[in-house]
Amino acid sequence: MAKVWFVTGASRGIGAQIASAVLQAGHRLVATARRKESLASLPQSEDVLCLSLDVTIEEQARTAVGEAMQQFGQIDVLVNNAGYGLLGAVEETSSKEAKAIYETNVFGLLNVTRAVLPVMRKQGSGHIINMSSLGGYQASPGWGVYGSTKFAVEGITEALYAELKPLGIHATVIEPGFFRTDFMDASSLIRAAVEIDDYKNTLGKTRSFAEENNRQQPGDPAKLAIALLNLAALADPPVRLQLGSDAVKRIEQKNAFVQAESQRWLALSMSTDFR
Repeated sequence: MAKVWFVTGASRGIGAQIASAVLQAGHRLVATARRKESLASLPQSEDVLCLSLDVTIEEQARTAVGEAMQQFGQIDVLVNNAGYGLLGAVEETSSKEAKAIYETNVFGLLNVTRAVLPVMRKQGSGHIINMSSLGGYQASPGWGVYGSTKFAVEGITEALYAELKPLGIHATVIEPGFFRTDFMDASSLIRAAVEIDDYKNTLGKTRSFAEENNRQQPGDPAKLAIALLNLAALADPPVRLQLGSDAVKRIEQKNAFVQAESQRWLALSMSTDFR
């Protein structure tokens, strides 16, 4: 059955691939971006609604949902994809830079989710798909503040999964590896304005990696979009879904590290109970 997909950040990168795949599969699409004009490549059709939406403005989110309901009468899948990256050591990242990325990656996601959930609760169905990152499961030099926004998305989604499942609504967080999009371009990746020389042997490697691997990432964004279509068709979807062989490998390594460290310090961990 055709579903109505509401996709934020649909003008480029993974968002554009998802929008294209949704339409090719015969679904209906609400595509949003900061500027509606950036969605001009999408077909003009009664199955497509293109809207301007700055996710950091809650009233705009509510207005966009209202327009979607007016045209389609339902919202079956919400993809919270809008967001951007920030490269810089924790110390290098200013309060202004940190607040700005949280406004989009976390509070923007919450704005759109709160706007859509009354619709899904009334329907008694729906699926919220939140785009996270490997940085939302394992922090690494240079991605600390950006990763912390995705750690927040992971926690929000876990809670949503438990809160919404009894209501017939699903929630899944996507943990993609590196996909060949414009994420590492200046259009999507902000660099902290301050660079501290003492971090050159750690963060310097991350900066070099970003430059050298831009447009060389192993993941195919078109296949990611198809994976999301398959996910949305599941009767009992997972709370977490890794996409990409690099994502699976890194998360397995993180889990093994946590398990080993927990065992190493088990006696100290168990020493704090009343006895």
